[in-house]
Amino acid sequence: MESSADQATAPATSASTSASTRATRAPARLPGLDGIRGVAALFVVLHHCWLLSFPGFPADTGPAWAGWLVYGHLAVVMFIVLSGFSLAVSPARSGWRLNGLRRFAYRRAWRILPPYWAALLFSLVVAWTLIPQPGQGSPTVKSVVVYGLLVQDLFGSPSPNGAFWSIAVEAQLYVVFPLMLLVLRRAGAAVLLAVLTVVVALIGLLAPSVPAVDLFMRLTPQFAVLFAIGAVAAGVAAGMTAHGETHENASPWPSRLPWLALAAAAPVVLLIVVRGPEWTVDHYFWVDLAVGPAAGLLLASVAAGRPRLLVRLLDTRALRRLGSFSYSLYLIHAPIVVVVNRMVLAPRLAPGVTMFLATLVLTVPLTLLAAWLFASVFELPFQRHRGWGALRAAVLRR
Repeated sequence: MESSADQATAPATSASTSASTRATRAPARLPGLDGIRGVAALFVVLHHCWLLSFPGFPADTGPAWAGWLVYGHLAVVMFIVLSGFSLAVSPARSGWRLNGLRRFAYRRAWRILPPYWAALLFSLVVAWTLIPQPGQGSPTVKSVVVYGLLVQDLFGSPSPNGAFWSIAVEAQLYVVFPLMLLVLRRAGAAVLLAVLTVVVALIGLLAPSVPAVDLFMRLTPQFAVLFAIGAVAAGVAAGMTAHGETHENASPWPSRLPWLALAAAAPVVLLIVVRGPEWTVDHYFWVDLAVGPAAGLLLASVAAGRPRLLVRLLDTRALRRLGSFSYSLYLIHAPIVVVVNRMVLAPRLAPGVTMFLATLVLTVPLTLLAAWLFASVFELPFQRHRGWGALRAAVLRR
């Protein structure tokens, strides 16, 4: 859910290039990734509008033309793969080295926590003064502590925001990311993916019958594999750039990547269509693992500039702008959607298509505007200024 400001995307260097030379390279934006991030965040907003308008989830009780909105969870899958990709681009071009654990931890906290804590405060105020999240009671003191410390996947408490569950998972993945890089550097991508996949698959197989193993399911362990897939995809993209394979008349690999992504996605899409939403939601653990390779191949393809039409579409000004505040949109949209749907529309409309369309018309523009304003204060300044001193100086200049 980060923006392209987090991507260190300078041209790759050879093994003989010195660390000091690498450090002087200026980062550049990878076209298309902000667009993917923006589309995924908007998909989650539409998914929550759908949920509140058609009761019975995971059953699809809405019209067939809106059935795809049942699967908002898959947008989070894309976020996790994209997060691993974005964080690994720079290390992939530096021999899988992180350039300092303390610096990495500080920059992740600086990037993620200020908007998250501001969104938590906003969500608590809405839940306490207007309406709590559907199916949740009013947040408690325990909710404040648990969600403030990003351990909501470990300790149960009334949720102030239905979208916050994945932020805790992502924060925990940041903790293991340096270990992933160590394995990539010493053993390679195949070993990392094989070990993670085997361990996670064993958890999924044993969880239904072994209570102690089932506790690990609270951590959404399949996301560790997805995160690693994103990191490996960044290595693929970095390798192609290093050998000039994204240029004309070069290796055919960049042009093959979109087809590989499509080939990886087709069986999963067919399975979802055949088995339906209730089966799919009940088996998200395995579906997520199946979607991961397609997502990773898609990101490597877009990073290589293929297919050109898709990259141009994702890199349009509107989608780039949407991607720039997609994290804020993800953080604050749920309370807004709930207030509009439950407090404004529900007293006047019955659940169904009319309520859904009315929810879209009212909440989508409202959430986009609110997220842009929120990001202008709590997210974008922390992207542009990498420390309190720089941020304070910028505020004083204004």
